[in-house]
Amino acid sequence: MKTAQGCIAVFRTAENEVFATSNTCPHKAGPLSEGIVHGQSVTCPLHNWVFDLETGKAQGEDGEIATYPLKVEDGRVLIDGAGLSARDAA
Repeated sequence: MKTAQGCIAVFRTAENEVFATSNTCPHKAGPLSEGIVHGQSVTCPLHNWVFDLETGKAQGEDGEIATYPLKVEDGRVLIDGAGLSARDAA
């Protein structure tokens, strides 16, 4: 999803949990939406950094991605806009 803040990746886990994070790995700007989701984590497809989808913290590395609060309502994913810019989507 494109926003004025950059791209947001939305993930659904095998346990049917839904998370929203920044789409860009802080290490080498890998597209996290193309990574592998396992449990409550996503692995960057470029260099295998692993991020916790709930906290955004990198596991075993010094890094972090932004996370965004959301809720699922009637099958729709609603991301809390408070953390996003008020500008129009890019």
